[in-house]
Amino acid sequence: MLLLAVISFGTLSAQQPAVMFSDAKGWHKIGETTVDFKREKDQVMVMGADRFAALKFKVADAPVDIHDMRIFYEGGDSTIVKVNTPVLAGAESKIIDIKGGERNIKKIEFDYKTLPNRKDEKAHVEIWGYKSNEDKDKH
Repeated sequence: MLLLAVISFGTLSAQQPAVMFSDAKGWHKIGETTVDFKREKDQVMVMGADRFAALKFKVADAPVDIHDMRIFYEGGDSTIVKVNTPVLAGAESKIIDIKGGERNIKKIEFDYKTLPNRKDEKAHVEIWGYKSNEDKDKH
């Protein structure tokens, strides 16, 4: 079971934790947020079935420039990933592999900015995690 909470810095955003019942191999949505035209920083708390081998972002409604991401692991260490990639509305980011293979993630912080667009729309960003289940396949 996977429980999620998204906390937005700057504008407080209280969202209900999401519950994932599947621990199956493949891509799973970890969280989502809507971003506006000022530089933002959000974090996604990951609880429960929190082992992932890779991450990616899916964007809707407006383009967004994802600057960097910091992944915090349950062991207490963290990794900063420089993304520096604009993602167009309707597209997704490149796949970001977790160093060391599938690991338990405690939270993900990411820094982004919505790119100008003609309609002044806000970008809807989803964070997805990939479960390889390599450890389970070995047993």
